[in-house]
Amino acid sequence: MLIGEVARRSGVSARMLRHYESLGLVRPSGRTGSGYREYSGDDIRRIFHIESLRSLGLSLREIGRALDDPGFAPSELVGDLVRRTRERIAAETELLTRLCRIDAAEPGAWEDVLQVVALLQALGSQNADVRQRAALASADDVPVPVEALVDAVLNETEPNVAGALRWALARSGDGGPALLARGLDSPVPAVRERAVRSLAELADRPGDEAAGWLRQALTHPDAVVRGRAALALGTHGVVDAVPTLVDMIVEGRNDTDAADALSVLASDTATADEIATRLVDRLADPATGSAARGRLTQALASVPGPASARALVALSRDEDRAVAVTATYLLRLRDAP
Repeated sequence: MLIGEVARRSGVSARMLRHYESLGLVRPSGRTGSGYREYSGDDIRRIFHIESLRSLGLSLREIGRALDDPGFAPSELVGDLVRRTRERIAAETELLTRLCRIDAAEPGAWEDVLQVVALLQALGSQNADVRQRAALASADDVPVPVEALVDAVLNETEPNVAGALRWALARSGDGGPALLARGLDSPVPAVRERAVRSLAELADRPGDEAAGWLRQALTHPDAVVRGRAALALGTHGVVDAVPTLVDMIVEGRNDTDAADALSVLASDTATADEIATRLVDRLADPATGSAARGRLTQALASVPGPASARALVALSRDEDRAVAVTATYLLRLRDAP
């Protein structure tokens, strides 16, 4: 088969076939009487093998080695191809993300594009001071897409920088809470904690979007996420947080803060009775240990109303002397003018 026919059937141009020949990848098995290259069936199969390997990203030099070295083991080369492909995809994904964020900033001129690029680079700097200055600048000087700020918040380890980023995020407009909520599903505990902490700072009132995500976080499998959500909601008067706050007192996780949040919620008479009932129920639970019963008794002191008072009177006669002494002391404080 002559070179023109091979080119038509294989899809490889005659020029490329000659290039392959110059590199020694394909050598036509014969020549016609007129001196034209003539390819055999084996030659054509080799051409298809070359094209198949090229489709995997191999260089022509690697292809020659793969086809001609009898001792060649493909596993190492394939593993290297996998690594290089992943690196290329990561680089392309990073570029696509950066371009999308620049597009979201709706730049009106190339100067705007360059400002956004510079700010995005500063947010990714290794220097904490540079990142902090970028966070502060993003709130006023250059409009940075909310997604970029959220990514920076979720990955920031320096407390001061994280605070500046959360401040910038709060001033950036809509979209932040939903993006932060994705961080609650991260496999990294620290990222989940940053996400819920940021949502807590964005929650200005019980009915806003951030508070809605915090309500959902009350059933999160991560106790840290549940706890931070409950503390934030409790201080905003959201009664849904009461069960989680009581659990925190029993388990000794931020129990002082949990008791403080319950005291805020207890300013409502109906809620105060519900809180007192839940605390008493956990006190009566045989599975509740002595230390937890002591914490629950102390939490009752910050709950006003007759229900908590009756509970403290009963606890002053408790078999657990530590609980009884604590309840007696708290009753005296209540009776003090």
